[in-house]
Amino acid sequence: MVMGKDRLLAVDPVRYRCSQLAAQLADEWVEYVAATGVTAHAQVYDTAIDRFCRHVDEHLGARATGVSLAASGLFDLLVGWELALSEGYAEGSMRPRMISSALRTLIVRRDDHAERLVDADLARLARGTALIGWGETTERDEFKRKEKRAIVRAAWQSAHDTRRRLREGWDLAEQGRHPMSGSWTRIPDLLWGLSRDEITPDDIRVNMPPVRQWSPELRDLAVGKAGFLPQFARIQLCRWLFRQLYPFTRELHAFRVLLMDATGYASEEVTGFGESDVEFLPKGVRLTLLKNRAGLLRHRAFRDRGAAESEGQLTVDWPRREASEVVRQLLAVTARVRAKAPHVTDTLFVSGSVRNGFDPYFGAWAPDARGGSFGEWLDVMGIEVEGDRHIGRMRKSVKVEKAIVTEGRVDAAADDHTEETFANHYAQGTTLRILSGRTITTAQQHWFDKALTRVDGPTAVTPGAAGEVDQGQLMKSGLSAEEAEAILTGQLDMGVSHCKNPYESPFSLPGELCAVAPLRCLECRNAWILPSNLPQLLLFYDHLKHLRTRLTPQIFARLWGQSWVNLKAILDDRTPEEVTQARKHIAAGDAVLDLPLSANTEFDA
Repeated sequence: MVMGKDRLLAVDPVRYRCSQLAAQLADEWVEYVAATGVTAHAQVYDTAIDRFCRHVDEHLGARATGVSLAASGLFDLLVGWELALSEGYAEGSMRPRMISSALRTLIVRRDDHAERLVDADLARLARGTALIGWGETTERDEFKRKEKRAIVRAAWQSAHDTRRRLREGWDLAEQGRHPMSGSWTRIPDLLWGLSRDEITPDDIRVNMPPVRQWSPELRDLAVGKAGFLPQFARIQLCRWLFRQLYPFTRELHAFRVLLMDATGYASEEVTGFGESDVEFLPKGVRLTLLKNRAGLLRHRAFRDRGAAESEGQLTVDWPRREASEVVRQLLAVTARVRAKAPHVTDTLFVSGSVRNGFDPYFGAWAPDARGGSFGEWLDVMGIEVEGDRHIGRMRKSVKVEKAIVTEGRVDAAADDHTEETFANHYAQGTTLRILSGRTITTAQQHWFDKALTRVDGPTAVTPGAAGEVDQGQLMKSGLSAEEAEAILTGQLDMGVSHCKNPYESPFSLPGELCAVAPLRCLECRNAWILPSNLPQLLLFYDHLKHLRTRLTPQIFARLWGQSWVNLKAILDDRTPEEVTQARKHIAAGDAVLDLPLSANTEFDA
């Protein structure tokens, strides 16, 4: 037998024809659990042993007697069993692979001991690649911001209601006396007896008068989910009385929510520390947190924040969103239960209840028990959420808030685990996906805008309403009065364009005269093209067109590609009449284009 998460697990080899095989696997299971300390997954090994042994019994029949891990016939049986595991599960389920891996682990473990015989082929199969995949998992999404706020507010309300109910219950108990000298139907007397351990729930069952003699007020207290049922009235009344004195499992979900919200840690961590793991600081609290899955034991201090520190932060119902305040309230609420359950030292989440046999119970809470689950707490508090009603989504919601506050810095948001874990499990939520998309879009738009506003070519000026370009028009385009006047008077004429400042060329050192005009004017942000430059532009167009016939496309694109594109764009904006008139000027010899010798020898050499 081994201890599972919440109950004892046992394998009885006598239940199977292959009892020797079952005993061998059970022995390995018991030793493995003792060596590793696994509890939550212990049942998976139990299930694997049971299913494989039943599979062997079914296929071998009477021949299953005497079969062991040393027998040669188990190879084919293990293959068939493993391949058939998925038949009983939904598509994509991870359960079959977990069961298969559990059985393989036990076989491999036995083979690791030289004195324990295992068939060589069977051991090789167990150590090899699994025959079925792990299936698919869907990461839980975080709660929506509206849902998360509603849950936290409801948790504070629930915690307040719990403290108020317990305070009123103990105050009422002070007004009572022993039911033997008082009355077995008077609530203060019953509470007095239970609070002082003078009576037990079973004493109430025995001494209470018949239900038909109960007052209407007493009957109302014994109403269950199905209404008032006389046969269950006594047990329902005892449970109601206990709830006036001790917290019960379902309402402790509120404190778990508040601790997860205040600390940002996982459910198993905030519910896995005891009173000895709490140290109150002058301005905060230090907790010892245990994460079983990762085997991490961490000491973390959570500081109380002042108003100045909280500005700009994501807070909910400040200032009560403090770990120290939540822990204080939880200690106070569970103090009497912990006094009656001294054996529970690893958690503050303890509750009191009355079981079906009228036996009082004080011990660790069972958050997944029927009637006390997180989903049922949401129902009682009137909280509606979309998707899976799992407490793990609260952890993801807090992580999303941290990622937002840290402006998406993974190293800061992934402060209590690896960045890979954060990326694989926490960054897959809807909120962070949307924020990531917005960030990418913003970055792309930034560079698009920068590319559009960046001038790597000339500025072409079109004629005004009068058909001419004047100084005012140039000044509106970004030139100073001096630059505009110099361009209009031809002082800055570079051939195919005008240059607003030849000494600030992007192709030469600052302060030096541009050395590449006019060959690179069509790639320069200092170039200004007026309608009067059209003849020279057409001559340069002819020059580049001639180069295209002499150079390979790759070389032409590298040397003249940008100039060619910009020139064509400028010429495409001119009307056919303007181009025809400019060609006439060229034919008449009124327009010439002076190019450096390098422009003519580039392709002749």
